[in-house]
Amino acid sequence: MALYISSLIIFFLIIIVSAQYLAHRRQRLADKAIGHRHGCLSAPRLPNQRPFGIDRLEQIFRADAESRLMELFLFHFRQTGSTLEQKFLGTKAYGTIEPANLEAILATQFKDFGIGPRRAITFPIFGDGIFTQEGADWKCSRDVLRPQLQHRQYESLDVFRAAVDDLLHILETRNGVIDLQPLFFRLTLDTSTAFLFGESVKSLVTPEATGKCTFATAFDTAQKWVTNRFRLLDLYWLVDGREFRQACRDVHRFADQIIDRNLSSSCSEEKESGRYVFLDTTAQNTSDRAALRGQIINLLTAGRDTTACLLSWTFFLLKRHPNVTAKLRAELTPTGASPSALTRNILKKMPYLQNVLKETLRLYPSVPVNTHTTLRTTVLSTGGGPTRTSPVLMPRGSAVAFSVYALHRRPDLYGMDAEVFRPERWDEDMPLQRDATAAKWGYLPFHGGPRTCLGMDFALTEAGYTAVRPLQRFHTIALPEGESVEKQAMTLVMSIKEGCKVEVD
Repeated sequence: MALYISSLIIFFLIIIVSAQYLAHRRQRLADKAIGHRHGCLSAPRLPNQRPFGIDRLEQIFRADAESRLMELFLFHFRQTGSTLEQKFLGTKAYGTIEPANLEAILATQFKDFGIGPRRAITFPIFGDGIFTQEGADWKCSRDVLRPQLQHRQYESLDVFRAAVDDLLHILETRNGVIDLQPLFFRLTLDTSTAFLFGESVKSLVTPEATGKCTFATAFDTAQKWVTNRFRLLDLYWLVDGREFRQACRDVHRFADQIIDRNLSSSCSEEKESGRYVFLDTTAQNTSDRAALRGQIINLLTAGRDTTACLLSWTFFLLKRHPNVTAKLRAELTPTGASPSALTRNILKKMPYLQNVLKETLRLYPSVPVNTHTTLRTTVLSTGGGPTRTSPVLMPRGSAVAFSVYALHRRPDLYGMDAEVFRPERWDEDMPLQRDATAAKWGYLPFHGGPRTCLGMDFALTEAGYTAVRPLQRFHTIALPEGESVEKQAMTLVMSIKEGCKVEVD
């Protein structure tokens, strides 16, 4: 009897394996036919030195530890081509920084690509929110968030003033060298909670009272774990641990405090009547605390981290380029630019300020790398063959990474000084602007296509206002002696590893 059962199990296993083999073979033949029909040729291959592409993972972790991960990716594209194929942990994967291909991934062939394992990788910390959703749920989240981010909600800049005043007070009362980066992270947390949830946690004033210190530490810890999970793609589940789970619990507790405080009846009565508040609208659509928590954490990530990084890199560059700072100060001298008179419209009419922000995001995009996965076999228009201009076949399930950091440093798009901070380039005839596709898809600090960041204008307005006020208040914002080395820290965003230290007077 036992022999019969064993034989039966083996028989069914053979059937299952055979069926999978035949399905895989049919898919390969179908893919080959698609590739032949479109004239596809292979993209240049990034060479591997060890079996299964293990050396690629080793390179990534080593470069990250040495604060040169983005430079490694830039080197790979310059060495191999603007579209490349690589073997990563035994699986074929692709990378591209070609504007025509980015247009396909993000827009014209949007339905062929999904976010892949992102949801599973980030779910322990992010839960169910706009950045982990696809399809109808994602569209619903954008529809609820869109009214919040219409610029009439922050045209007067009132939502930013209190946090920026708190920042200036800190700068005025501290002596010596000050690290701006952690202050910017606290400032953007205050602004985000006030704008999105109805009330600021005021972490710049009383961080210990809001639990902000615990939140910041826990959130940064969780992000480091999530980043390492991303690097293993489908093997992300191997990266887990007690520290990660505790960090997730601490972040969730902070989000729950926001829910409890801002949805209480007493707080609701205190809120300004008539103003759209995202949390209130979301709470009306669902009573699921986990869903509310997920949206809060997703939006805090976008509102806090990305803009804080933009501000940190902006001042990192300004204090190293006094000529740029002088030109920016000169633009602020008209009476209409006084602190009390500033509005979003006035900021938008400061072309050099806008160029400074654009140039900072070009060199240091807050989210420098992104990955999508093909939902069905598709074709990218260029990058294959000896001339690297033939279409490239993308089989179903392929991971396609694109490095905005490397894209923004292409000399053929931005000139031979592409790695130099020079805001004036945006008023010049750059190679980027001579081709319609490159002009639209060669600069992507806020993603593109249907998933373009809804908060783009809000972030630029906040960054512009926060950058202007210290320049108006202080005569000098100087580089401390010995502070000259650039070191990048990579989590889900790109920050400055050793902070943004300044001396103000």
